[in-house]
Amino acid sequence: MQFYLDFEKPLVELEQKILELKGYSTDKVDFSADIKKLEKKTVQLREEIFANLTRWQRTQLARHINRPFTLDYIEQIFTDWFEVHGDRNFRDDPALVCGFARFDGEPCCVIGHQKGRDTKEKVYRNFGMPNPEGYRKALRVMQMAEQFGLPIFTFVDTPGAYPGIGAEERGQAEAIARNLREMAALKVPVIVTVTGEGGSGGALAIAVGNRVMMMEYSVYAVISPEGCAAILWSDGSKGPIAAEALKLTATDIMSLGCIIDDVIPEPVGGAHTNHSATAVSVKSYLKKHLEELKRLSPQELVEQRYAKFRAMTIVEE
Repeated sequence: MQFYLDFEKPLVELEQKILELKGYSTDKVDFSADIKKLEKKTVQLREEIFANLTRWQRTQLARHINRPFTLDYIEQIFTDWFEVHGDRNFRDDPALVCGFARFDGEPCCVIGHQKGRDTKEKVYRNFGMPNPEGYRKALRVMQMAEQFGLPIFTFVDTPGAYPGIGAEERGQAEAIARNLREMAALKVPVIVTVTGEGGSGGALAIAVGNRVMMMEYSVYAVISPEGCAAILWSDGSKGPIAAEALKLTATDIMSLGCIIDDVIPEPVGGAHTNHSATAVSVKSYLKKHLEELKRLSPQELVEQRYAKFRAMTIVEE
């Protein structure tokens, strides 16, 4: 299923013209010169568009339904994937996928939010918004990984934790808070990658890591632009204005100097244009940071993670 954002439409029109010319080309009629001109123009236009994206446009890209989700990264980067289900308390939560796999032949733990692309899958995955049982499942799997000394990779892509009545009744806030506390004390390497949306505590509940990275066109904020606009101006349609104020892009957050450790480049046009190239890029960064963290002892991993998150705040007396 193809989906295009408003600012991508000029590119779509050029690509359609290229396809039409290729269809008209025969042995007697050669449009190769025209096709090359249009292809060159498409490359230049794409570079111009994506070099000048607003924060709201980057937010739209982060939500693009064709972006790779956690299961796509698992398929491209890991092998021998084995998914674990349920929190041994209430039920399984499809919005969070958790399990074990191999990364370059070495066993590891993989956890991540999973959205859907069509209506049926979106409803099944609850639009990537976990319930408390999802976070409890994630914690159960992380504790198993710690028991066997396995590194943990998490992929963050959620608008936030599910705010429904049932979720609150089952202890949504407690489940998130417990994950924050327990992740801070894990004695194995934890590497976090924000692949799309990093929304509030729903994201942070699996994002307390020794290394935190963001994809080039991902966003990370305490609230969505629409939610922020609804609170400030009682008008969710002012999301584009709120996005500028929130400074939620990877570039913005990297400039703070202490929140994230790396920005992973995406293909020109965004990760949704080339899943394979994106996965290659992500894998190289995961490998680099894992090699660095392997040199630390369990106690050093805990201390480094603690110091990293303590450095995110400034206390004045």
